[in-house]
Amino acid sequence: MIADNDLLSMQYARILAENAKEAQKKLATFPQEKLDSIVERMACDMEKHAGELSALSCEETEYGRAQDKEMKDLFVCRAVKEAMRGMRCVGPLREDSAGHVLEVGIPLGVIAAICPSTSPVSTTIYKALLAVKSGNAIVFTLHPRAMRTMRRTLDLLIEAAVKSGLPEGCISYLSVTARKGTVELMQHPAVSLILLTGVVDLVDDAVASGKPLICGGTGNGPAFIERTADIRQAVADIILSKTFDFGIAPSAEQCVVVDAPVAEEVRREFIEQGAYFMEEGEVRAMAARLFHHDGRRRSDMVGIDAPSLARKAGFDVPAGTKVLVAERRYVSDTDAYNRELLSPILPWYVEDDWRLACEKCIELLLFDREGHTLTIHSRDPEVIRQFILKKPVARVLVNTPAALGGIGATTELFPSMTLGSGLAGKGITTDNVSPMNLVYVRRVGYPARRAGLPEGMRPGACAAGPDMEALRQMLDQVIRQCLASGTD
Repeated sequence: MIADNDLLSMQYARILAENAKEAQKKLATFPQEKLDSIVERMACDMEKHAGELSALSCEETEYGRAQDKEMKDLFVCRAVKEAMRGMRCVGPLREDSAGHVLEVGIPLGVIAAICPSTSPVSTTIYKALLAVKSGNAIVFTLHPRAMRTMRRTLDLLIEAAVKSGLPEGCISYLSVTARKGTVELMQHPAVSLILLTGVVDLVDDAVASGKPLICGGTGNGPAFIERTADIRQAVADIILSKTFDFGIAPSAEQCVVVDAPVAEEVRREFIEQGAYFMEEGEVRAMAARLFHHDGRRRSDMVGIDAPSLARKAGFDVPAGTKVLVAERRYVSDTDAYNRELLSPILPWYVEDDWRLACEKCIELLLFDREGHTLTIHSRDPEVIRQFILKKPVARVLVNTPAALGGIGATTELFPSMTLGSGLAGKGITTDNVSPMNLVYVRRVGYPARRAGLPEGMRPGACAAGPDMEALRQMLDQVIRQCLASGTD
């Protein structure tokens, strides 16, 4: 018998969503302390498998670098776990001095989770930890390019969680992969929230489901090097960030905007630290290789090192090249370098001052959807302040590598593998997503005053209006004086 994969995936999606809803009813009775103990066990067990899973991810997807992926996996298992330790998400959240409960955290229910093939392990672990911490059930769909990796990751997560007392069905995954199954899951009445990271093709389907959507998406995030910056450190930060996991972190710098008075110094520093400025013919050859004619990204140009990118475009670069730089002047619909490039390639713009650089950054942020991250390297507090206040962006990073600062590794932002971007207004938050984004807060009001209408709401309690008769007499007097003096 030949099974229809679409129909099979849709049926499995319904079953998993319904099972998750029943399992979550049991989970909703767990106190925060019990949820915390399960999260601790899950994170500790997954930490032991970080090396294995990062290698499997690189082998299956051919994206990124195994040691960097292992660092991301360990970051989730350690930093995210530490950040959540002691955080109250469900049950009483706040009380007053009299012991009255003022706020209560309520789990949303069942979450549909979609993860990217670029970070299938760290994002999956992270979403599972957040869901359990906040008392929610979660159903994953497997990315077609990372099925083996995600299946292995989820099997380990489920094993650790169930051993710690998590009800079966609270973490599950749709093993039959088909777009219709994913859409069916998102539309299912049992699902309360969609948590989507890095799979832009599914955003419109998620919006059409009518469910609340948290999306960590793409963004053409610029980095501005202002004239007062520590040039050597700024360049080191950008190259570190853009080569981390070969440039596939969504918060990583997608282009560089340089203040003209320091442009030549910045150029020399980039070259000294391993950047290669492509010649015009090489720039054109690379642009032709990055995307298909219909606009789809070429998967073989994602998450690989700079020399390999150059060879695929038909030219060679010096040994040790870390980043390829393409000099540009304008933002254009036809320029491939104005799109998000998930690889160690940096478009390069020079502007005469910080105000023009500010306009260029806005133009870049708005071009390929609203970007979720902007980075500024500067030691001028007023310039930094203006960039923070004026940019249409979810987060601004100051003097730090964007790939690491965006996820909270080098900043005080919440450690997160889903960086809310709004995606042109389609998502409900721009936060570094935490467990508190997966609950709603019930607020309680106790009586603070006697029953009855407050003084200001009683009829006739408003202040008396102006004396209209006195005002009319005053105006008549002014008019008579004007007529007597001949004034127009």
